[in-house]
Amino acid sequence: MTDITMIRAAAERLKGHARRTPLLSSPFLDEIAGRRVFVKPECLQHTGSFKYRGGRSAVSALDAATRAKGVLAFSSGNHAQGVALAAREFDVPAVIIMPNDAPQIKIENTRALGAEVVLYDRPSGESREALGDTLQAERGLTLIRPYDEPQVIAGQGTCGLEIAEQAAELGIHEAEVLVCCGGGGLTSGIALACEADAPGLKVRPVEPEGFDDVKRSLLSGHIETNNQMSGNICDAILTPAPGEITFPILKRLVGPGIAVSEDNCLRTMAHAYERLKVIAEPGGAAALAAALFHGDKLNSDTVICTISGGNVDAPMFERALQHTR
Repeated sequence: MTDITMIRAAAERLKGHARRTPLLSSPFLDEIAGRRVFVKPECLQHTGSFKYRGGRSAVSALDAATRAKGVLAFSSGNHAQGVALAAREFDVPAVIIMPNDAPQIKIENTRALGAEVVLYDRPSGESREALGDTLQAERGLTLIRPYDEPQVIAGQGTCGLEIAEQAAELGIHEAEVLVCCGGGGLTSGIALACEADAPGLKVRPVEPEGFDDVKRSLLSGHIETNNQMSGNICDAILTPAPGEITFPILKRLVGPGIAVSEDNCLRTMAHAYERLKVIAEPGGAAALAAALFHGDKLNSDTVICTISGGNVDAPMFERALQHTR
């Protein structure tokens, strides 16, 4: 199980590699939200999302002989790119299994980083796990899961160490930390870091409406699943269920979940661009969308929001800008 010691060790391995992203603010966003809003733009991280942290953490934690055989990952795009870059930095092979309906920019970027991309038909229910089992058996690859992986969670937790440190620098000792949440890797990692370094920062997961498995799981006390895996623009945070490793951490440490609409996310993408000059993808905008449009569900006069990724293609970004107009 991931703990703060693993997160601190990951931070040492990531030093000089992962970017320390800033905390941004805008009085215009504060006015919309009716409270102080700070934004942690992980869209400025290498590969355009926080996923590089977990990918680099996991690849760097492997022993040299295991790592040399290569790594395997499942991803709709952001974890794919994070693992692909980390593998390239260690000069080892990477095979990424991606859904054929993933945004084209994410598929192209993953290939450009040197990974071999294997596509599967997600809408028809083709099993990525079966593909992965075959590839692992044939090539001796090590699977790096996108969120239910201790060293991946540790890497994502380094974002939480930064949030705790930056909040203290700004004199913020109590706030809600809203985190874009899929399987819970980033959310649980940040929660563990805040528990250790900033206990006054309370983490809350934010998900798309209709894909709020973490929110429902927290309410019921056991893992709930989504009925479908596509059909929402927030592709980066669509997962079947919280992880077996992440859920116990979430259950212990985080507050109630919040679900946001596609409309909320599109409007937020435009606000992030106009007020922060930051590019967010739909799923990456979810946490800020909760701050801007779901203030009735918040309990603090200060919130810190992750923008978890910015890998959006031009038509979707144009849709966000036109939608708001």
